[in-house]
Amino acid sequence: MARAAFFLCLLMACAWTSQGVMFHLPPNTQKCLKEDIQANQLVMGEYEVSDVPGQIIDYIARDTKGHILSQKEHITKGKFSFMSEVYDAYEICFISKVPAHQRGISQEVSLNTKKGVETKSYEGIGEASKLKPLEVDLKRLEDLSDSIVRDFVLMRKREEEMRDTNEKTNSRVLFFSIFSMCCLLGLATWQVLYLRRYFKAKKLIE
Repeated sequence: MARAAFFLCLLMACAWTSQGVMFHLPPNTQKCLKEDIQANQLVMGEYEVSDVPGQIIDYIARDTKGHILSQKEHITKGKFSFMSEVYDAYEICFISKVPAHQRGISQEVSLNTKKGVETKSYEGIGEASKLKPLEVDLKRLEDLSDSIVRDFVLMRKREEEMRDTNEKTNSRVLFFSIFSMCCLLGLATWQVLYLRRYFKAKKLIE
Protein backbone atom coordinates (compact mmCIF):
# COMPACT_ATOMS: atom_id res chain seq x y z
CA MET A 1 0.00 0.00 0.00
CA ALA A 2 2.76 2.42 0.92
CA ARG A 3 4.69 1.50 -2.23
CA ALA A 4 1.62 2.12 -4.37
CA ALA A 5 1.12 5.52 -2.76
CA PHE A 6 4.76 6.36 -3.38
CA PHE A 7 4.50 5.50 -7.08
CA LEU A 8 1.27 7.49 -7.26
CA CYS A 9 3.15 10.52 -5.93
CA LEU A 10 5.81 9.96 -8.59
CA LEU A 11 3.20 9.82 -11.34
CA MET A 12 1.57 12.99 -10.06
CA ALA A 13 4.95 14.69 -9.95
CA CYS A 14 5.57 13.64 -13.54
CA ALA A 15 2.20 15.03 -14.58
CA TRP A 16 2.74 18.34 -12.83
CA THR A 17 6.14 19.18 -14.27
CA SER A 18 5.50 22.91 -14.12
CA GLN A 19 3.36 25.41 -12.31
CA GLY A 20 1.37 27.87 -14.36
CA VAL A 21 -0.82 30.75 -13.28
CA MET A 22 -2.72 33.49 -15.07
CA PHE A 23 -4.19 36.59 -13.46
CA HIS A 24 -5.29 40.16 -14.17
CA LEU A 25 -3.16 42.98 -12.79
CA PRO A 26 -5.09 46.23 -12.11
CA PRO A 27 -3.35 49.50 -13.04
CA ASN A 28 -0.82 50.96 -10.58
CA THR A 29 -0.84 47.88 -8.38
CA GLN A 30 1.46 44.95 -7.75
CA LYS A 31 0.82 41.27 -7.25
CA CYS A 32 3.33 38.85 -5.73
CA LEU A 33 3.50 35.06 -5.88
CA LYS A 34 5.39 33.43 -3.02
CA GLU A 35 6.71 29.89 -2.56
CA ASP A 36 9.10 28.07 -0.23
CA ILE A 37 12.16 26.79 -2.11
CA GLN A 38 15.01 24.61 -0.86
CA ALA A 39 18.63 25.74 -0.94
CA ASN A 40 20.68 25.49 -4.14
CA GLN A 41 17.71 24.97 -6.44
CA LEU A 42 17.46 26.40 -9.92
CA VAL A 43 14.23 28.26 -10.63
CA MET A 44 13.21 29.01 -14.20
CA GLY A 45 10.16 30.79 -15.50
CA GLU A 46 8.43 32.21 -18.54
CA TYR A 47 6.10 35.18 -18.50
CA GLU A 48 3.84 36.96 -20.95
CA VAL A 49 1.96 40.22 -20.46
CA SER A 50 -0.89 41.59 -22.58
CA ASP A 51 0.17 44.76 -24.37
CA VAL A 52 -1.62 47.99 -23.48
CA PRO A 53 -0.27 51.22 -25.01
CA GLY A 54 1.20 53.57 -22.42
CA GLN A 55 1.15 51.03 -19.59
CA ILE A 56 4.29 49.42 -18.18
CA ILE A 57 4.80 46.28 -16.11
CA ASP A 58 8.02 45.40 -14.28
CA TYR A 59 8.87 42.19 -12.48
CA ILE A 60 11.22 41.46 -9.60
CA ALA A 61 12.22 38.22 -7.84
CA ARG A 62 13.55 38.46 -4.28
CA ASP A 63 13.83 36.63 -0.97
CA THR A 64 12.44 37.57 2.44
CA LYS A 65 15.53 39.68 3.20
CA GLY A 66 14.92 41.84 0.14
CA HIS A 67 17.83 40.50 -1.92
CA ILE A 68 17.01 40.91 -5.62
CA LEU A 69 17.64 37.71 -7.57
CA SER A 70 16.17 38.72 -10.92
CA GLN A 71 14.64 41.93 -12.22
CA LYS A 72 13.49 43.48 -15.49
CA GLU A 73 11.54 46.56 -16.53
CA HIS A 74 9.06 47.11 -19.36
CA ILE A 75 8.36 43.41 -19.79
CA THR A 76 6.15 41.90 -22.48
CA LYS A 77 7.32 38.31 -22.97
CA GLY A 78 10.45 36.56 -21.83
CA LYS A 79 12.22 34.16 -19.47
CA PHE A 80 14.07 34.41 -16.19
CA SER A 81 16.09 32.17 -13.90
CA PHE A 82 17.80 32.36 -10.54
CA MET A 83 19.44 30.06 -8.00
CA SER A 84 18.17 29.86 -4.43
CA GLU A 85 21.02 30.26 -1.94
CA VAL A 86 19.26 29.12 1.23
CA TYR A 87 15.91 27.62 2.16
CA ASP A 88 13.55 30.56 2.17
CA ALA A 89 10.26 31.92 0.89
CA TYR A 90 10.94 33.51 -2.50
CA GLU A 91 8.50 35.81 -4.27
CA ILE A 92 8.00 37.07 -7.80
CA CYS A 93 6.21 40.40 -8.04
CA PHE A 94 4.65 42.07 -11.06
CA ILE A 95 4.29 45.85 -10.78
CA SER A 96 1.97 47.91 -12.96
CA LYS A 97 2.83 51.53 -13.79
CA VAL A 98 0.38 53.83 -15.54
CA PRO A 99 0.92 57.59 -16.16
CA ALA A 100 -1.27 59.92 -14.10
CA HIS A 101 -2.87 61.43 -17.20
CA GLN A 102 -3.92 58.03 -18.57
CA ARG A 103 -6.85 55.93 -17.50
CA GLY A 104 -5.43 52.47 -16.95
CA ILE A 105 -7.00 49.08 -17.54
CA SER A 106 -6.18 45.65 -16.17
CA GLN A 107 -3.53 43.62 -17.95
CA GLU A 108 -3.39 39.86 -18.22
CA VAL A 109 -0.22 38.23 -16.85
CA SER A 110 0.72 34.62 -17.57
CA LEU A 111 3.49 32.93 -15.59
CA ASN A 112 4.94 29.40 -15.79
CA THR A 113 7.64 28.34 -13.35
CA LYS A 114 9.83 25.29 -12.87
CA LYS A 115 12.25 24.43 -10.10
CA GLY A 116 14.77 21.77 -9.18
CA VAL A 117 14.41 18.57 -11.17
CA GLU A 118 11.76 20.13 -13.41
CA THR A 119 14.38 22.45 -14.95
CA LYS A 120 16.49 19.60 -16.33
CA SER A 121 16.34 18.80 -20.04
CA TYR A 122 16.15 15.02 -20.04
CA GLU A 123 15.94 14.89 -23.83
CA GLY A 124 19.35 16.54 -24.00
CA ILE A 125 20.71 14.24 -21.29
CA GLY A 126 19.40 11.21 -23.18
CA GLU A 127 20.98 12.34 -26.45
CA ALA A 128 24.31 13.13 -24.80
CA SER A 129 24.43 9.81 -22.92
CA LYS A 130 22.79 7.83 -25.77
CA LEU A 131 20.04 6.58 -23.51
CA LYS A 132 16.89 4.84 -24.64
CA PRO A 133 13.52 6.57 -24.04
CA LEU A 134 12.73 4.12 -21.25
CA GLU A 135 16.09 4.81 -19.61
CA VAL A 136 15.43 8.55 -19.85
CA ASP A 137 12.06 8.07 -18.14
CA LEU A 138 13.70 5.98 -15.43
CA LYS A 139 16.31 8.72 -14.92
CA ARG A 140 13.53 11.28 -14.58
CA LEU A 141 11.71 9.08 -12.06
CA GLU A 142 14.93 8.56 -10.10
CA ASP A 143 15.55 12.29 -9.86
CA LEU A 144 11.93 12.92 -8.90
CA SER A 145 12.06 10.27 -6.19
CA ASP A 146 15.27 11.82 -4.80
CA SER A 147 13.58 15.22 -4.80
CA ILE A 148 10.53 13.83 -2.98
CA VAL A 149 12.76 12.14 -0.39
CA ARG A 150 14.61 15.43 0.20
CA ASP A 151 11.29 17.22 0.61
CA PHE A 152 10.16 14.64 3.17
CA VAL A 153 13.44 14.96 5.07
CA LEU A 154 13.07 18.73 5.11
CA MET A 155 9.46 18.49 6.26
CA ARG A 156 10.48 16.10 9.04
CA LYS A 157 13.26 18.45 10.12
CA ARG A 158 10.88 21.40 10.22
CA GLU A 159 8.37 19.30 12.16
CA GLU A 160 11.04 18.43 14.73
CA GLU A 161 12.02 22.09 15.03
CA MET A 162 8.40 23.11 15.53
CA ARG A 163 7.89 20.34 18.10
CA ASP A 164 11.00 21.46 20.01
CA THR A 165 9.76 25.05 19.91
CA ASN A 166 6.34 24.00 21.20
CA GLU A 167 7.88 21.95 24.00
CA LYS A 168 10.10 24.85 25.04
CA THR A 169 7.13 27.22 24.92
CA ASN A 170 5.02 24.84 27.01
CA SER A 171 7.83 24.52 29.57
CA ARG A 172 8.18 28.29 29.81
CA VAL A 173 4.43 28.72 30.19
CA LEU A 174 4.41 26.07 32.93
CA PHE A 175 7.26 27.74 34.84
CA PHE A 176 5.63 31.14 34.43
CA SER A 177 2.32 29.75 35.73
CA ILE A 178 4.03 28.22 38.77
CA PHE A 179 5.92 31.46 39.41
CA SER A 180 2.70 33.47 39.12
CA MET A 181 0.92 31.15 41.58
CA CYS A 182 3.81 31.44 44.04
CA CYS A 183 3.73 35.22 43.74
CA LEU A 184 -0.04 35.28 44.34
CA LEU A 185 0.25 32.95 47.32
CA GLY A 186 3.07 35.09 48.75
CA LEU A 187 1.06 38.27 48.23
CA ALA A 188 -2.03 36.73 49.84
CA THR A 189 0.01 35.57 52.84
CA TRP A 190 1.58 39.02 53.20
CA GLN A 191 -1.86 40.68 53.06
CA VAL A 192 -3.23 38.36 55.75
CA LEU A 193 -0.27 38.99 58.06
CA TYR A 194 -0.40 42.73 57.43
CA LEU A 195 -4.11 42.98 58.12
CA ARG A 196 -3.73 40.86 61.22
CA ARG A 197 -1.03 43.19 62.62
CA TYR A 198 -3.12 46.21 61.64
CA PHE A 199 -6.24 44.95 63.40
CA LYS A 200 -4.16 44.01 66.47
CA ALA A 201 -2.68 47.49 66.53
CA LYS A 202 -6.18 48.98 66.43
CA LYS A 203 -7.21 46.48 69.10
CA LEU A 204 -9.98 45.17 66.90
CA ILE A 205 -8.86 41.61 67.46
CA GLU A 206 -6.83 39.93 70.13
